[in-house]
Amino acid sequence: ALLDAMAPTPVDIVWRPDEELPVHPNGMRFEALDPSGAVAETWEVSSVGGGALRDALSPPAPAAYPLSSLSDILARCEREGAALWEYVGECEGAEIWEFLGDVWRVMQAALDRGLSAEGRLPGGLGLPRKARSLRRKALLYRAPLRASGLLAAYAIAVAEENATGGVVVTAPTCGSAGVVPAVLRYLRDQLPCSEQAMLHALATAGLIGNLIKFNASISGARVGCQGEIGAACAMASAAAVQLLGGTIRQIEYAAEMGLEHHLGLTCDPVGGLVQIPCIERNAFAATRAVDSANYALFSDGSHRVSFDEVVEVMEQTGHDLPSLYRETSGGGLAKFYRMPPAPGE
Repeated sequence: ALLDAMAPTPVDIVWRPDEELPVHPNGMRFEALDPSGAVAETWEVSSVGGGALRDALSPPAPAAYPLSSLSDILARCEREGAALWEYVGECEGAEIWEFLGDVWRVMQAALDRGLSAEGRLPGGLGLPRKARSLRRKALLYRAPLRASGLLAAYAIAVAEENATGGVVVTAPTCGSAGVVPAVLRYLRDQLPCSEQAMLHALATAGLIGNLIKFNASISGARVGCQGEIGAACAMASAAAVQLLGGTIRQIEYAAEMGLEHHLGLTCDPVGGLVQIPCIERNAFAATRAVDSANYALFSDGSHRVSFDEVVEVMEQTGHDLPSLYRETSGGGLAKFYRMPPAPGE
């Protein structure tokens, strides 16, 4: 009887694009039917970004840290003379460093696999892998073309791994997984940086991502790609300033710019695949993150619009975006792109 209960059961999948579940736009309703075909049990669950699931019975996700705004965290760190990564360590405990060590190793492994792999990406769009070729070409140039080429190659390497179902780190999501590792790898090789410095930079990046997730969203289905690529750029911008020796105010400025200049970015994946335009967006966001870091370092960190305010604006902008531009593949590039005809057609 137990084996019968665990045996595969036929499943019907019904797509209802015009119905939105209350918890989140990216949701599913599971219905178990009794022998007569009547609904016996129902479970509604949503994917809210970064691999997290939530149902109607789940309590609201708590803030990752006691202080839920970057302005408050900055004020505390300035009073105590602490770095942002030190605040993360105090809140998380010593085990955070072992965890971030695993994160950094997975990031590097995904990047290395992507740089060595060749062939075509699955899914039917007929896209060839580009990361390996981009890196080889970049090494033929001098700065600054080499820098932009390597950043693009690194980001695309991870994004292509995601497109093939490889293991990546959601930083903060699968679709934006290439930005943070690309920037960290590039800067590690340029400075160079110790592994401890990389883990501290990851802690700062994670702090920025958690603040965006708690105060707004990192889900393309809820706020568009600004919440994915924009958040990843903000995270990478902050981490870059830290690695380059900036102050906590310069870190905040860089994170603000990384998100601000992605406001309104739509999520319109062609064919519902995380390939066009998603892969290239990782490359451009990585480059923009380094530019934001450099710009912040040229300043003293003072500016008019705060990071917290941009997060609030991003949430409102995402709310105002039509659903066509929030991961439904119903508008934008997803609607207007046409696959080239096969030979002979």
